[in-house]
Amino acid sequence: MHKHSMGYLNRASKAIQVVNRKYRLSPNHHHHCYRLGLPYSSSYEHGFCSNSRNSNRKDDNNAIDLSQYPTEKIRNFSIIAHVDHGKSTLADRLLELTGTIKRGLGAQYLDKLQVEKERGITVKAQTATMFYNYKSKESSTSYLLNLVDTPGHVDFSYEVSRSLAACQGALLVVDAAQGVQAQTVANFYLAFESNLSIIPIINKIDQPTADPDRVKSQLKSMFDLDPSDVLLTSAKTGQGLEHVIPAVIERIPPPPGMCDSNLRMFLLDSYYDEYKGVICHVAIVDGSLRKGEKITSAATGQSYEVLDVGIMHPELRSTGFLLTGQVGYMVSGMRSTKEARVGDTLFHNKTIVEPLPGFKAAKHMVFSGLYPADGSDFEGLNNAIERLTCNDASVSVARESSTALGLGFRCGFLGLLHMDVFHQRLEQEYGTHIISTVPTVPYIFEYSDGSKVEVQNPGAFTANPKIRVVASWEPTVLATIIIPSEYVGAVITLCSERRGEQLEYSFIDSQRAFMKYRLPLREIVVDFYNELKSITSGYASFDYEDSEYVASDVVKLDVLLNGQPVDAMATIVHSLKAQRVGRELVDKLKKFIDRQMFEITIQAAVGSKVIARETISALRKNVLAKCYVGDVTRKKKLLEKQKEGKKRMKRVGSVDIPQEAFHAILKVG
Repeated sequence: MHKHSMGYLNRASKAIQVVNRKYRLSPNHHHHCYRLGLPYSSSYEHGFCSNSRNSNRKDDNNAIDLSQYPTEKIRNFSIIAHVDHGKSTLADRLLELTGTIKRGLGAQYLDKLQVEKERGITVKAQTATMFYNYKSKESSTSYLLNLVDTPGHVDFSYEVSRSLAACQGALLVVDAAQGVQAQTVANFYLAFESNLSIIPIINKIDQPTADPDRVKSQLKSMFDLDPSDVLLTSAKTGQGLEHVIPAVIERIPPPPGMCDSNLRMFLLDSYYDEYKGVICHVAIVDGSLRKGEKITSAATGQSYEVLDVGIMHPELRSTGFLLTGQVGYMVSGMRSTKEARVGDTLFHNKTIVEPLPGFKAAKHMVFSGLYPADGSDFEGLNNAIERLTCNDASVSVARESSTALGLGFRCGFLGLLHMDVFHQRLEQEYGTHIISTVPTVPYIFEYSDGSKVEVQNPGAFTANPKIRVVASWEPTVLATIIIPSEYVGAVITLCSERRGEQLEYSFIDSQRAFMKYRLPLREIVVDFYNELKSITSGYASFDYEDSEYVASDVVKLDVLLNGQPVDAMATIVHSLKAQRVGRELVDKLKKFIDRQMFEITIQAAVGSKVIARETISALRKNVLAKCYVGDVTRKKKLLEKQKEGKKRMKRVGSVDIPQEAFHAILKVG
């Protein structure tokens, strides 16, 4: 028995040597670029070549040999859709059809965060590698399919653009009943500008209100997509899904990378694992990556050693290497996700490469102060924010102090949804209760001496008596609104009130209108979406993208209690709206601040000019309660003494501001 075993090992060893010589000495071989100087799969180390590609379902005990997949056998694609049009369900079905996950493993498999499942919006990019045996008339070929699941909102448009840069095609999913919506438009143009092959899919055709023909007409009129190219599916029932993966293989081109060039690798996203550290989702554009190599970041200049590399199938599956066109994960010893810049180019140490185009640092467009609801629990909030930012490096965080709220943080976000999701995750995942100040946007002010300053925190923006403000600019957005035709008038009025400039107005079909506006970002930060939904009975869809800064006459609006400014309530508004906003603020505060033992004056002021005022009268203590007998003179003395005491309290007393007051002013526009 022992001799037979030794004989087998000797034959296996000789076979491996033959394979090694063949790979190193055959530069003209069809797949030479995948074999020259590359690590061999773990199957070679065990003396056999894996044939597990003959079926769609892999046995977890079999190693995956990625060298069997040159670029012509790879398809990289994404799924893009408006909220609730079935993007996550379709992804689940594709993972099941390819045997990547078992049926019924769980809804929204690629949405790892609770907030993603609740809102139906992808926040963090994910990747999934699938294997599919495609049978044509001539032959049967195994393909490697990489699904790059992109964030699903325009706040993350940069992250989406970087994810799409790793793809060659996209599935554009549209609800058969709802038709084209605002995010459908935004997602289409992101994919179109990325030169992706677009496969239109009308989903949810099983609904009683489904109207695929109407949606086909919309896709034709809006995007010039041929109705004959549209796939009809129901991800819920499985109807039509058998055509999706063949369409991906037939219509989407293979990745164009050069396998014999130096490594260039896209960093798609990252997350922090308490055991492995930072895990990066990556796409190999050129060359190859293997465990043990040293790489450098083009964005930071930092160097790292590749500790592990593999694919998401569906979870971490170590393969030892990734080749041109393949998408997977990498562990490199990064200590924080702040080192993993989305869109960064990673390359081998001591090589010179041209960084991949499109990288830019995170641009924060919405800012807000975060404070613990319990003023004494600053450390609890600090720990929660530190843990959360381990997985969301796109948030900027700086400590700040408020006279009204104590110690807290000034946070910068990519947009409104990003801010809301961050707040929700703090409260749901880490159990923290927070007070958020009025969201603001970054303004630019120019002074009489020619200097310019960007203001992100109105509370910290103080007038300089030596120089005056001579000009100011505010950021704007290009907003897309799709509504039923009967609500056009109400929406035009709303956008006009929010200082909007109409850029486009047309009809998608006989029932729905398409509108495009340039709006100040400040005007949509406060309750615009809720009001839009309200006046259209919930039928409006809204999306926006960052636009340019425009000149604007804006002023700082202060809130004063008994003459003392409350920094956490300061805001910047357009001069034409200052009077109305100031009046709304003092009225709201009067409702929520309780009467105290002294009179409270609430004022809204622009500079030294008070533009709105309310007074909360003092509670009067009955100092005469025990004066059953006595002359009028004694009673007058007691009342005068009380009056003098109230004057002192008003001068030195502090006003208690309830949490409800801060929540109320968040909705003041």
